[in-house]
Amino acid sequence: MTGRERFLAACRGKAVDCTPIWIMRQAGRYLPEYRALRSRHSMETALRTPAIAAEITLLPLKHFSLDAAIIFSDILPPLTAMGLDLAFVPGHGPRIDNPLQTPKAIDLLGVPPAEEAMGPTLEAIKIVRPELDARNLALIGFAGAPFTMASYAIEGGSTRTFARTKAFMYSEPAAWDRLMVKLSGVTIDYLKAQVAAGVDCVQLFDSWVGALSRYDYKRYVKPYSHRVLSAIEDSTLVIHFSTNTGTYLDAVAAAGGHMIGVDWRIPIDEARARVKKPVMGNLDPSTLLAPWRELMPHAQEVMQRIGGQPGHVFNLGHGILPETPIKNVQRLVDYVHNYCHG
Repeated sequence: MTGRERFLAACRGKAVDCTPIWIMRQAGRYLPEYRALRSRHSMETALRTPAIAAEITLLPLKHFSLDAAIIFSDILPPLTAMGLDLAFVPGHGPRIDNPLQTPKAIDLLGVPPAEEAMGPTLEAIKIVRPELDARNLALIGFAGAPFTMASYAIEGGSTRTFARTKAFMYSEPAAWDRLMVKLSGVTIDYLKAQVAAGVDCVQLFDSWVGALSRYDYKRYVKPYSHRVLSAIEDSTLVIHFSTNTGTYLDAVAAAGGHMIGVDWRIPIDEARARVKKPVMGNLDPSTLLAPWRELMPHAQEVMQRIGGQPGHVFNLGHGILPETPIKNVQRLVDYVHNYCHG
C-alpha cells in the first residue's frame, strides 16, 4: 500500500499492510532546517507566507518515511481575523492583548470567511498537494476545537487553572453559547475550505478540554464540538483529538469523529474499547528523549496492546518535543512500519 492508502484505510478502520504513522508537530523545532528557517522568519511571517508554510510542511518527509504530512499552521490565527490581537512572543508562545472579558466583546467578534481569514494556509495546501501526490502521501488539515479556542481567547494565553474561562462559562452561559456558536461556525467554514483546497483528512484539536469534568464537558463543550464534527464528517475523514480526557473519552467520541486521538494517560486498548472507533496514538512524547533501548519497549507496548487490529494510526499522545533527537524519530518510524504482530 502507499502511505496515503495505508493512512486513509486505517482511519476508516480497514486492514492495512503495516501500521501507518505520523507525528503531531512533526514539522517543528526538533528539525535543524526548521530552526534555521525560523532564525530568518518570525512565526507570523511563516504563517502568512504560503511558500514558507509549504516548505516547512514538507521538511520531515526529507528525514522520515511518514505516511502523512500535516499542513504547517497554528490553531490560533482565525482569532486574529475575528478581531483579537494575537502575537507569538519568542520564548513565551502565543499572547492575546485584548482577551475577551465581557459579553459585549463576544458580540463584537467578527466571523469572516475562511478564504479571507486563512487564505495563506489554504494556498499552502494547494502548493504541497502535487508534491504529496507524487509521493503518494496523505495531507492532514486541522483546526482548534471551540473550547480550546475560547480558552485562549478568554485567558489571553496559556494557563494552568483555566480560572477565567471557567468563571465566564459558569457566570455568563448565554454569552458563552454565543461565543461557542461563533467559533463553531468559523471552524466549520475553515475545515471545509481546507478540504476544498486539497487535504485528505482533518484533525480537530481540543488540547485544553481535559481541564473540565465530565459534567462540564457534556454541558458546555460537547454540543459545539458535535456541531463542528457533524458538519464535516460527510465531506472528509475526521480525527477528534483531545488530551487528559481518559475519564470521559467515551463522551468525547460521542461528540463525533471517525478516529479518536488518544494521549498517553490511558492504555490504547482500553481507549479503543471505550470509544468503539478507530484510534490514533498514544506514545508519551517524552519517551523520544530516551535512548532506543528504553524508547523501544514503550513503542512495543502500544503495538502489542493494539494486537494487529485494524483501525490504528501510530502517533504521539501530544506534539513532539523540541529536544527530540532526529535519530530516535527515524528508528521509531521504521520500527512501527516493520513491526510484526505475529
